[in-house]
Parts: sequence; C-alpha cells; structure tokens
Amino acid sequence: MGMDHRSLAFDLTRAAVMATGHVVPDPIRCVQCGICSYNCPLGLDVRAYAWAGTPITDSRCLTCGQCVGRCPRGALCFAPTAQPV
Repeated sequence: MGMDHRSLAFDLTRAAVMATGHVVPDPIRCVQCGICSYNCPLGLDVRAYAWAGTPITDSRCLTCGQCVGRCPRGALCFAPTAQPV
C-alpha cells in the first residue's frame, strides 16, 4: 500500500491549525447545503459561519476536520490565525 500524501498533508495542516488557527469558510463556494453542520460532532452551526464568511471561533470547535473533509464544494479549509506577540 502506498502512502496517501493528500491525507498526510490534511493531517499535518489540521495539527498546525489545532494549535494556531481555525476552520475558515469561503462564502463564494458555499451553497448552504448544511453537510458541514450535519457532520460536526458537536452540533455547531458551521453553515452559519460559512454564510457570514467568518472563521469558526467557537471555543467548542475541536478542529477535527469533519466539516472540512465532507464539504462537497471545498468551501472550508484550515487556516492559521495571527500569533500573539
């Protein structure tokens, strides 16, 4: 079996974001299907964040990647936030 580089990159990016960032939506790509919210293990309304185009800043967010991985339009991604000085 070969190594799946895409999933490795996804895991490494997720690990970095868990420490320094958030899940960030692209409201232009989002069609409000709700699959992200449906797959959130904590029941967060990810779709509302996508609609507003704001990062998911809810402290309960685990940055688990279920919403990112399941979005059929690729409207969600991991992104680092500014580091405190």
